[in-house]
Amino acid sequence: MKLIKAVCNNKKKYLYLQLEVADTFFKRFKGLMGRSRLPLGQGMLLQPCNSIHMMFMRQSLDLVYIDKGNMIIKKVPNIRPWIGVSMCKKADAVIEMPVGSIEYYGYEVGNILTFIK
Repeated sequence: MKLIKAVCNNKKKYLYLQLEVADTFFKRFKGLMGRSRLPLGQGMLLQPCNSIHMMFMRQSLDLVYIDKGNMIIKKVPNIRPWIGVSMCKKADAVIEMPVGSIEYYGYEVGNILTFIK
């Protein structure tokens, strides 16, 4: 399992988000399906990816879509399990996080994320 950390340039908080990287077809397809709740501070980076579904999910999620320059281009708070679907055609990747993460980290459209190994 490949892990990285993300930090945002939003100048409000410099908090690290630990991300599991899903960078193969199988890892992206499986994603977080069937997993129990994620604790605040953890998530998954799906790349390349511009849409997600919530089938077989046990928890609601916050999503941020990023472009090739790692800029947040769309925020989706509290997408619900089983019925949620989300898409952003211009996105290169999506980060799935526990509900409340967008607010906690202060993520805004236009923020740039830096990934640290």
